Amino acid sequence: MVVPELGPWRTAGPRVERLANALRPRLTRAVTAARPRVARLARAVRSPRAHLRRPRNIRTWQYSAGAATAGLALAAGVVTAAGPWDANGQRTAERDRAAALERPGGTDHDGSGTAAPRPAPSAAAVLAGLGSATGTVSTKKAPPTGKPLADVLKPLLGVPALSGGHTGAVVDVTTGRRLYGSDAGKPLTPASTTKIATAVAALSALGPDHRFTTRAAFEPDTGELVLVGGGDPTLTARKKAAGWAGLRTLAADTAAALTRRHIHKVTLSYDTTLYSGPALHPIGVNDNLAPVSALIADEGRTDDSSSGPATRVNDPAADAAGRFAGFLKDAGITTTAPGPSKATTRAKTLATVSSPPLSVVVERMLTNSDNDIAEALARQTALASGQPGSFAGAAKAVAARLTKLGLPLSGASFHDGSGLDRDDRLTANLLTALLVTAGDPARPGLRPVLTGLPVAGFTGTLTHRYADGAAGVVRAKTGTLTGVNTLAGTVVDTDGHLLAFAFLASGTTDPQAAQAALDRTATALAGCGCG
Repeated sequence: MVVPELGPWRTAGPRVERLANALRPRLTRAVTAARPRVARLARAVRSPRAHLRRPRNIRTWQYSAGAATAGLALAAGVVTAAGPWDANGQRTAERDRAAALERPGGTDHDGSGTAAPRPAPSAAAVLAGLGSATGTVSTKKAPPTGKPLADVLKPLLGVPALSGGHTGAVVDVTTGRRLYGSDAGKPLTPASTTKIATAVAALSALGPDHRFTTRAAFEPDTGELVLVGGGDPTLTARKKAAGWAGLRTLAADTAAALTRRHIHKVTLSYDTTLYSGPALHPIGVNDNLAPVSALIADEGRTDDSSSGPATRVNDPAADAAGRFAGFLKDAGITTTAPGPSKATTRAKTLATVSSPPLSVVVERMLTNSDNDIAEALARQTALASGQPGSFAGAAKAVAARLTKLGLPLSGASFHDGSGLDRDDRLTANLLTALLVTAGDPARPGLRPVLTGLPVAGFTGTLTHRYADGAAGVVRAKTGTLTGVNTLAGTVVDTDGHLLAFAFLASGTTDPQAAQAALDRTATALAGCGCG
């Protein structure tokens, strides 16, 4: 027997994983079709030895067909087991992350960027955490199966790093039964876990298929071209739109429409009247959030980043309109310097571009903890609810939507959609109820709230966390402000129960220690058969 060298297989690991992701639906269908043949093959192997006494000249192709069928079944089984998976396969955000990290050794968990990356946890370790009898998930602190949940969590949440004040709750998503609560009704500053509430409210108000449209409208009476902002926080002016609405595409289509009308010079204006109230968040000028505008390209970033802190432009609408003018010029249309205006009802729409469905936008917001998207979704929720598109209108609309869903809002207080406002207040009860509601089979439109949660050790804000814990098992939204550390999400315990959890800590003095304490607590849930 020839034993292949292992080096090339390790190097090809990321490519094989992506190939498996792409082939999984086809393999599943193929295996279903092949099952009768596999069954007959198995019966033939188990048949009496008398069959072996009759020599037969079995052709090579028959051996090949049998081996291929069995191999197909094995491959499909491996792909299915490698999870975690969503209903339609791996999410777009996770595929993009995997492609970005295509290099030998797996995911770089230490974040230094200098040392060679350490391998990501293998599928076997993750699967052992989900279903092993020992209940361990790559941690020596995992409790034995059957230990009362309060006994497991109390010492983990009682560490000095969280001693300034904390609350927590754990709920079985399937049954809705609360398994643990510690001051779960006490409102605390939630930081970015507020985005879970924003996501539920937006999906409830608009539906998962809703899209945000930016359009170019022509005023026939004045010859004015108006770039009308539709509140799309994902509009991009970059050459590669990567599936998002492209300002370059809008300019090209607009120029073509003007050329057909024999128009080569226009007065250019921009309309941001969809939103109202202050554009600047109460925290003031900040690298974590641009002024909120109905017309914005690339979140007003002044660099090539697409997530995280970055210096922003002072006037996102004027910046977007200026870029639009440049693209029109490249297409042969001369414009005046753009200024603010409002499109009339007589304006004729020449071209439009639309965002991906809201379900995709929500996933991006949660995975990357995107503050700009969160504030836009809160305002869109306000508009859909008959409220002004402002910070105040958004806060009222989000609370009203959650009340309509029957969620426990006692003590809750909303002031923005992102959680950057320190006056926001949520409870562990509300956060777990939001997650349970998102998992309700009767509400499939809310499912992006769960599929958008970062995956521990792999995606979004959890990419560099859980390197020695429940990587690939915990999915959670993080929250961090000065003196505030929060974590809310889902995990499957060793008994196969899907648990929703929320832990909030205030008065923390060491953010890294507090973050590590919350991660250890979520890891313990993954290794506990306490349901």
